[in-house]
Amino acid sequence: MKKMAQKTIMTGLALAGVFAGLVGNPFTATDNNVEAQGLTGDATQDFINLIGERARQIGQERDLYASVMIAQAILESHSGQSGLAIGPSYNLYGIKGSYNGRSVTMKTWEDDGFGNPYYIDAPFRAYNSWAESMYDYANLLSSDFYAGARKSFAPNYWDATAALTGTYATDTSYATKLNSIIERYGLTVYDQPAYVVAAPAGDTVWNSYRGQYTSSQTLAEDESWSTYLRSNGYGQ
Repeated sequence: MKKMAQKTIMTGLALAGVFAGLVGNPFTATDNNVEAQGLTGDATQDFINLIGERARQIGQERDLYASVMIAQAILESHSGQSGLAIGPSYNLYGIKGSYNGRSVTMKTWEDDGFGNPYYIDAPFRAYNSWAESMYDYANLLSSDFYAGARKSFAPNYWDATAALTGTYATDTSYATKLNSIIERYGLTVYDQPAYVVAAPAGDTVWNSYRGQYTSSQTLAEDESWSTYLRSNGYGQ
């Protein structure tokens, strides 16, 4: 695995937009700590609501902890608000390099392995949507280099976050930060399959958003959710 295909922590990204269509003042993050970046609980919870079910689905398909996937997205993208996470790049995970020939150069914060920070300009992958970013993240973690972060090798999420420290990110406190986010927002609920609630006879339909049969009402809600994301520029 080449270093360029791995991930280091992003900060210093000036925000060019804000979450959920609301307008706010641009600012520059100083580190990857949720509180230090000034995130409100509501903004982060809204972000979790947007990507949670997609993360659950990908986690079940790809042997990954959805809780870790969501926590990394929160940490790496400032809950979907960073300059790299918004359009036109839609990169939620700060993955470096290029994707289908697309990339964008951003300033990124690095840790030398001893807790000493420094900054560099680096190319990061650019996507057409958040969903594309999430699936590419899953592809990256499918490599042998990240085997320790998968469910098959990590018996719990904190073993997975420990395996990502020093590999996915240079930040020596990476696992601690991810664990804090997972615990604060109860993200382990997304590590479990989404069980189908019994629907009235004749009211069960195939739901492509969840990859299973659900009630027609649930499908309608998922379609509305997808339409909302697209109409607000999230490209889901």
